[in-house]
Amino acid sequence: MNLKLVYISVLMFGVAGLLLFMYLQAWIEEQHTVSEEKIQPQTINQGFKIYSAEESERTKYWIAVGNLSKPSKAVAKNGHNLGNVSPLLQSPVSMTTKISEELQKVTFLLKQFKQVNLPPAMHPLNKNFIKDDRWKATDEMQEERRSFLYNFCKKYLREHRPRTHLMRMVSRIYVEEQHKLLYCEVPKAGCSNWKRVLMVLSGLAKSAANISHDAVHYGKHLKKLDSYDLKGIHMRLKTYTKVIFVRDPMERLVSAFRDKFEHPNSYYHPVFGKAIIKKYRLNADGEALKTGSGVRFKEFVQYLLDSHRPVGMDTHWEQINKLCYPCVIGYDFIGKFETVEEDANYFLRLIGAPEGLTFPNFKDRHSTDKRTNLEVVRKHLEEIPDSERQKMYDFYYLDYLMFNYTVPYTEA
Repeated sequence: MNLKLVYISVLMFGVAGLLLFMYLQAWIEEQHTVSEEKIQPQTINQGFKIYSAEESERTKYWIAVGNLSKPSKAVAKNGHNLGNVSPLLQSPVSMTTKISEELQKVTFLLKQFKQVNLPPAMHPLNKNFIKDDRWKATDEMQEERRSFLYNFCKKYLREHRPRTHLMRMVSRIYVEEQHKLLYCEVPKAGCSNWKRVLMVLSGLAKSAANISHDAVHYGKHLKKLDSYDLKGIHMRLKTYTKVIFVRDPMERLVSAFRDKFEHPNSYYHPVFGKAIIKKYRLNADGEALKTGSGVRFKEFVQYLLDSHRPVGMDTHWEQINKLCYPCVIGYDFIGKFETVEEDANYFLRLIGAPEGLTFPNFKDRHSTDKRTNLEVVRKHLEEIPDSERQKMYDFYYLDYLMFNYTVPYTEA
């Protein structure tokens, strides 16, 4: 047998083994990550879901390097198609070419792994559109936040290497092409109004005030970053301005509870409420078990802290670090809900948004309710024992550290 052919065949099997190993590793990580979420129904989650129904298609990224089990077609010297021919019967030249192509793809894929695991560089903000000192204090605060997160991530990534694949990391990021903007959606941190702003920036609406809640969350007018191919994703991550708005984790949690469980809700009560009441309420009455209405905050906290939850997590109370991956994406602007109007309007000036566009400050749901603030949070925490309060802090520990929030309510 031709030694060259034997060598090429062995090399080919080696490449196939490497690709198979990488695919299986990615598949195992994927299954482990989404195992909890699989028990959630595939219906629309009030406009928010951690992962889209197309998520299964995203795994094609991992096997984009090709399927070696598929027979390839060879062409004879006379130009006639020879049909499906075994790789072992192909000429050494064509085999070498194919191996070279496969190795290039493997190298590219491994490079993406390496890039994802490295802390991103902190780029200076483009302040060409800022013409006066009006935003000086806001700018100084922004630089402090950026520097704090960058330094935290440098230390954190030394010991914690992210293992989530790229498509999941960018699945919450919205793209606004005209101003080259990437916005990561954090529920209960002003995301509804931010999506209104994105629609105005994109030319889909003239005013944020005229966009309804349903149009924002169910209209599918905005494009997400994971809808682009791999090249398009990396290009935008490198060249577009990336922004995230965050919120004190305990305020965000209480706000989510009030929104979903203290008001009628046709999704969260039957899906989450019924499961929570069934597991955590002793002697629950038939009506509560049937409707899922009337979940108490203490029961909700029990569900949150339970490693064997009866129903999976939800984006409204998922940790921000698992929604937007701040230490991997490298956000250029970090806004906070506590100063949302000032931060957002400064950011709009930074990107050269139309002068008349400002961040809306209205609530379009439960508008008569008092906003969730320190007083409201303390009231909800009164029924939570100190031990569970500490566990709640531990649950959101990374969010507190990343965004430099103070230690939460040790006393109700």
